[in-house]
Amino acid sequence: MTIALGELGVHLHYQTATPELAVEIEKAGYGAMWLIGAPPADLDVVEQVLDATERLVVATCIVNIWTAPAKIVAESCHRIAAKHPDRFLLGLGAGRRAPDSGYMLPYDAHVEYLDELAAAGVPADQVALAVLGPRALRLAAERTAGVAAVLVTPAHAQRTRQIVGEDALVMVGQHVVLDTDAERARTIGRAAVAFPALNVPEIANNLRRAGFTVEDLTDQGSDRLIDALVLHGEVGAIASGLVEHLDAGADHVGVTVLGDDVLGGLRAVAGAVAELRR
Repeated sequence: MTIALGELGVHLHYQTATPELAVEIEKAGYGAMWLIGAPPADLDVVEQVLDATERLVVATCIVNIWTAPAKIVAESCHRIAAKHPDRFLLGLGAGRRAPDSGYMLPYDAHVEYLDELAAAGVPADQVALAVLGPRALRLAAERTAGVAAVLVTPAHAQRTRQIVGEDALVMVGQHVVLDTDAERARTIGRAAVAFPALNVPEIANNLRRAGFTVEDLTDQGSDRLIDALVLHGEVGAIASGLVEHLDAGADHVGVTVLGDDVLGGLRAVAGAVAELRR
């Protein structure tokens, strides 16, 4: 694996990840920017961010295998790699289906998509899968650089590492709110994570595997669930929570700062984590 993500990255929706913001994120010491959502297959937004920065790695979370044709994505990967070698990681996943996608199990669709990319010459170590189940995790370890996941606890990194082995990358995302008022922070966090955590079957099933109960996963999610999925409080406590993922087996943690001052929060978090990792 030649793509160096570093231990800390940033998760931003691809529509808000401007080149100017990417420059500031690179200055703050982050190793990677993850473009969440479902960026188009041409990956122009990836190229724009890479053009504006010097070292920052860009990753996608996710390119949707149902809606982004593998042939176009492969062409985009080759274009980007020629211009910015070792600075782009293609994160794939099964997002919302296209109306004409037909019926295929997500696992089989991932296999078919990876086959198409391989046939088009996209190196396996420049691809990762956003998957959660044990069978799909083993596929990612066998066919790609590793796995990415969001809305997980540190225990997920530990379980994932046991499945994928020592060589595969394990990359997780963590939401944070820099606010010491717990109720206010939970309100902000719940608005961001409750819907996918409770309504996306793969995520809800993974949370059940992590030990969350039916009660945790009903209504708008229990405080216990929200506290696990959204770190909040003093920046030092948040930094400790991020490092917990690394200590549990993750190679890389992508941070989503919720609230009004995203860039200020990212700078504070990066500084606090750097202090802990010295």
